[in-house]
Amino acid sequence: MDLNQLEAFLTAQTKKQGGITPDQAAVIAKFWKNHRLKIHESLINRSRWDNALKNMSWRVDLKSQSRHIDQINTPVAIVEMELGKNGQESEFLCLEFDEAKVSQMLKKLSEIEESMTALTQTT
Repeated sequence: MDLNQLEAFLTAQTKKQGGITPDQAAVIAKFWKNHRLKIHESLINRSRWDNALKNMSWRVDLKSQSRHIDQINTPVAIVEMELGKNGQESEFLCLEFDEAKVSQMLKKLSEIEESMTALTQTT
C-alpha cells in the first residue's frame, strides 16, 4: 500500500460510522510510514515456502585447462548463488557458463522480465 492508498483508506475509515478518529488515523499513518518495509519483509518471509536467492556473485575467467585444446583461453562466467531462508543456513550453487549459455540465460531472463512487466502494468 503506497502513501496515497493509505491516505484514501484512512480517510474512508474516519468517515465511516463507528470508524476511527482523525487522531487514530494519524497514528496509524505514522506507524505505517515508519514500519512499512519491516512489515512487508515479515509478510514475504512468512509466505515463502521455498528457498529464495539471498545473494549472487559472479566473475569472468579464462579457461586454462580443458579436455579439448580449442576450449583453452575461452572466457567463462562463474556464477555463485546463495539460496536459503532467513534464519536458516544457506546453500550455495556454483554455475559455469560459456558465452553461448550466457546469451541463452540472458534471453530467458528477458522473457521473464517481459512477462512480469505485462502482469504488473495497469491498463
